[in-house]
Amino acid sequence: RQGYEDPHCQYPSASYRDYCAYQSHQWQPVAWQDDRDLRQGEPYRKSTNYQDQHYYRGYHPNLATAPLGQDRTQTYDSSEERYVSAARPEWTGAKTLGSDTGEASGQPREPSLLLQYRESGLSSSSHELSQYIHDGADQYDPMLPGTWSLAQAGGHLVSTPAPVVPLKFSLPHMAVCFGAGGQLVVVCPHYPAEGQLAHVELHSLEVILHDTKELEELRAFPGPLSREDLHKVDVMTFCQQKIATSCDLSTQRGRDSSLLWKLLILLCRQNGSMVGSDTAELLMQDCRHREKYKRQNPAANLIGLTDDEWMSRQPGTLDLITGEVPPVVETQAQIVEKFTKLLYYGRKKDALVWAMRNHLWGHALFLSSKMDPRTYSWVLTGFTSTLATNDPLQTLFQLMSGRIPQAALCCGDATWGDWRPHLAVMLSNKVGDMELNHRAIVTMGDTLAGKGAVEAAHFCYLMADIPFGYFGVKADRMALLGSSHRQAFTQFARTEVIQRMEIFEYCQQLRQPKSFLLPFQVYKLLYASRLADYGLPAQALQYCEQIATTLLGQDLASHPVLAQQVMKLAERLKLSDTLLLEMPEQDQMLEPDWLVQLRGFCREWEVR
Repeated sequence: RQGYEDPHCQYPSASYRDYCAYQSHQWQPVAWQDDRDLRQGEPYRKSTNYQDQHYYRGYHPNLATAPLGQDRTQTYDSSEERYVSAARPEWTGAKTLGSDTGEASGQPREPSLLLQYRESGLSSSSHELSQYIHDGADQYDPMLPGTWSLAQAGGHLVSTPAPVVPLKFSLPHMAVCFGAGGQLVVVCPHYPAEGQLAHVELHSLEVILHDTKELEELRAFPGPLSREDLHKVDVMTFCQQKIATSCDLSTQRGRDSSLLWKLLILLCRQNGSMVGSDTAELLMQDCRHREKYKRQNPAANLIGLTDDEWMSRQPGTLDLITGEVPPVVETQAQIVEKFTKLLYYGRKKDALVWAMRNHLWGHALFLSSKMDPRTYSWVLTGFTSTLATNDPLQTLFQLMSGRIPQAALCCGDATWGDWRPHLAVMLSNKVGDMELNHRAIVTMGDTLAGKGAVEAAHFCYLMADIPFGYFGVKADRMALLGSSHRQAFTQFARTEVIQRMEIFEYCQQLRQPKSFLLPFQVYKLLYASRLADYGLPAQALQYCEQIATTLLGQDLASHPVLAQQVMKLAERLKLSDTLLLEMPEQDQMLEPDWLVQLRGFCREWEVR
């Protein structure tokens, strides 16, 4: 090292320099040992530890100048060979190392190179030095006998057992794990082997996480909803609280989310049944304001007039048929009177044009209906052209005409307007072709889903009785109510979404007590796991019982993995059952029947 004077460098003996070089190789971190004692001159193994490499480049020039990528084992092997070749001719029968260092002349022995490094402060770690500097007989003695040879030391070259892998923790630490009963298990850093008492602490996760938003969200839900002591008023109250706390009614998405919660309230109030008019009332009630749809004048080409003819028939010009000049401002009675005069002269088409131009659509439609079908269609098209494009009447007339309404293809756009009045008019005025009604509502849902309005799209799918699918099947339109299964799973299966889906299943069970949603059972298991993670094991076990009861009533062979996962979680939580507190002590180890049946099925399936 620069600025450090090595006292051993004053000896010119080549053999001693070789010995010093070998001795320096012995001083290295334990990580370089290969289950061998460094004091017996054993070979060394490679180490990729960066700190060890940096440490030795500071003290050993031959390591610092070694070519990049060279194996350090080669360096040590060459050093050992040089040491052996030099030791044979020069140390056999020669002076001892103590005479070279001045001990034979009575001078005090120079401290070892390792001790000088420690005293000079050049070592980067006192811990590393302590691995090699020992007291008493354990300290390495540099005094070598004059008749030393490798043959004499052959018996000591046998490797001694030593730990190869370093300790994972250098200091006592605390071990922590999570228990199945909603507890946090803490093992304190005590040493029972040394007389210290073992200390284990059990902490309730419910107490630790009492002020977190996630735990409050889990506590507020009155689940599982299959409980006998549950009243549907509790479910409706929860939905109303969600509307007040989670829905921002100033945004379109917040209003759509509020609409789903209101639909669940309606289903719960009416025991899971509803008709189109009920839903239409809910849709119009949720609208912030009734839009004003501006009516337009019928286009001239729709009533068979050119622009010149249209201008020639404006008020104030001479009427060639009657020979009269119509007044500039005509009253309703005058308009009807002229319509009648045109029919006096047999001018049906002119009477139709006059009625259409003055918005006498009742007269025009009745007269054209008694004429040929082409004329009736012409008048009807002229009438619909006066309505605004986004007018719900347009949607109704197009649906009644046997076409998919334009609103089903364009809704969800800010320029188009609110989608709810169009769905309301389709639900309340279903035409004879039920397939057309179903296709129009589904098309509207697909359009809304394509524009990111997931809650609105799912509302349409519910009205069209679209079944729920699975998360992995992207072709399915719904997996969880109000959540898109095309996003990440952590965002898709949020706690609020699972709770809303369970309320919908509960509403179906109010109408049909034995009904359930099979694709939803896996999300109940996920919800039960979250309850256990947040220190609510009793509720989690109730969810396991509900899922197991559902699966036992079905063909379990189609869902073996789900059954196994439910069984594993239930076995961990079975001691959290509140019924155990009421049982005699000798019966507390008994398992519930549903768990025994579920385990039997799982074992039978594994055997098959």
